[in-house]
Amino acid sequence: MTPSVPTPLAARTPPLAEPSAWHEISLTVNGRPVTAQVESRLLLSDFLRDRLGLTGTHVGCEHGVCGACTVLVDDEPVRTCLILAVQCRGTEIRTVEGLAPGDAPLTSVQQAFHECHGMQCGFCTPGFVLTTTALTEQSDRPDGEQVADALSGHLCRCTGYRNIRRAVCQALGERFGE
Repeated sequence: MTPSVPTPLAARTPPLAEPSAWHEISLTVNGRPVTAQVESRLLLSDFLRDRLGLTGTHVGCEHGVCGACTVLVDDEPVRTCLILAVQCRGTEIRTVEGLAPGDAPLTSVQQAFHECHGMQCGFCTPGFVLTTTALTEQSDRPDGEQVADALSGHLCRCTGYRNIRRAVCQALGERFGE
């Protein structure tokens, strides 16, 4: 019996510099137009953090479980560790840095999290804040089940969720006049 000779790895793997692996994308991030060359496999989280320097998008589990990397893509909460940058071509993205840029006052959601002590270490906070922002921007007040469903994809290791829920309720109450 003749032993099989494995194909060298270099012969099986296409080079990373191959032209089809790069794409030009144009999108809007926090109100600013952005055009960039990205690899096909570049995650949106890595694009935002490493290319654009928007480090408020936190990377926790890298499996879409913890919600720390949530941003708004066309006003919908999206886990940036589960979506490729090329999939966001032509979209509008808001990160936590875009909510109250510079010396702008805090948004009502950010203020509610501050007043209700809805954060402790702060790692999960951007994801919770952006998901809550999406809830407050709906035309109709979400019911308790919709709120619970929206928050169910977020994990916090510090607060026990009580203050986070209080902050969400305060922000929704303010938005919908309760």
